[in-house]
Amino acid sequence: MKNGSSRDLGGVEKVADELRSLADTRAVGARLPSTRDLQQRLGVGPVTVQRALARLVTEGLLITRPGAGTFVAARRTARGGDTDWQQVALGASPVSPSGVDVLLASAHSTGFQLGAGYLDATLRADSRLAAAAGRAVRRPDAWSAPPPAGVPELRSWFGRQIGADPDQVLITPAAQGALSAAFRALLPAGSPVLFAVPTYPGALAVARSAGLVPVPVPSDADGVRPELLERAMAATSARLLFLQPTFANPDGGVLAHARRREVLAICERAGAFILEDDFARWLSHGQVPPPPLWRDDDQGRVITVCSLTKILAPSLRIGAIVARGPVMSRLAAMRQVDDSFVPMPLQHTAVEMVAGPGWSAQLRTVAATLRGRMATLATALATELPDCSFVFPHGGISLWLRLPHGTDDLAVATRAGRVGVAVVPGRFFVIGEQDAGYLRLCVAGVREPDIPTAVALLAEAVRASAGTAADRPFAG
Repeated sequence: MKNGSSRDLGGVEKVADELRSLADTRAVGARLPSTRDLQQRLGVGPVTVQRALARLVTEGLLITRPGAGTFVAARRTARGGDTDWQQVALGASPVSPSGVDVLLASAHSTGFQLGAGYLDATLRADSRLAAAAGRAVRRPDAWSAPPPAGVPELRSWFGRQIGADPDQVLITPAAQGALSAAFRALLPAGSPVLFAVPTYPGALAVARSAGLVPVPVPSDADGVRPELLERAMAATSARLLFLQPTFANPDGGVLAHARRREVLAICERAGAFILEDDFARWLSHGQVPPPPLWRDDDQGRVITVCSLTKILAPSLRIGAIVARGPVMSRLAAMRQVDDSFVPMPLQHTAVEMVAGPGWSAQLRTVAATLRGRMATLATALATELPDCSFVFPHGGISLWLRLPHGTDDLAVATRAGRVGVAVVPGRFFVIGEQDAGYLRLCVAGVREPDIPTAVALLAEAVRASAGTAADRPFAG
């Protein structure tokens, strides 16, 4: 932040503190000093005073009356009534965060950030997005209601990336909104749904909150294991498989080419859909990623979800569902029921971004940086934690670290946090009992020069936690 901007913020805080002090000592409805008086008393400019007033009006502490002045607002008193009745009315909660709350909190942790799943400020496309947003809001239709399925330009762009026609694309509020709509649209509550594990906690959270029953299907270095998938399909009669075939979260794995047809054939025999979470398509490390599983399917069995959030910025909540056949009507209806449509300015911002030269530049920068950070992380882990193991990821932002036998992942994560290293316990990425503890380590939010120091501190936490699992499995 520039020095001028820092002084401006400091001035706003100074004025806001003065106004809070005055409001606390005066009666409701009392008139406060004028803007000119505050300028002279505190040595600040009129814009600074106005920004401070606006903040306190928003907080409900002050009210302004044009031509009359600024007054102390009526104070809202906190009431400490008995709310235990809510426990009876609410009953058992159907909503399960499944570790999503931990992931989001990790993104705001201080210190060395090996837990965040979003790009840090040095990698985000902030300046390019700001310029794109400026152009977007000046479009004549910027503030009108968009077509229910999304802006045609954006649907066409996503379609070209996946290999689909524009009418097979539905714009969504990023991948999480798309997954929520898909799970609830495809299955009634109480149904089983298969997950290639380890898996994304956000998908587990959606499934559990929709009343579905997650069933694990283990993966190896080549992706979900077909023989176990077929066994799970037969045992559960499941009609939906969730998997991330490209740069999966948390292990960065890719479904092997030889398995793609086999997985599709198994689901065809079972009459099941495949929900393909293609969130990391644009998070390669420079190599060309395999095509979406969608392209191997000609029966409308694969429903693909993708998003621009990971590659550009957390607050660009733009994604897409790609589907063919009658299921698209159901998905579109569920999206409209949820929140009608994705705001037009956001969609236009995405169009402006991906249609310009900044898009290719962003892909190149992110690929090179992630490649360097991941290589440095792997080297540091091999040096500092030789008793741990991992498979080097094919792409993406995360690495799946297996801890020494008897080491509790949550204990390690807690100790690491105390010494300034944010990591995420592996238990949130699995279903049921496991024979080892894991950590998901991310390189999206940590600078490459800081990685060796972060891993050295993490190694201390691992050694201090050795044996804390007491040789028992943990539940995911």
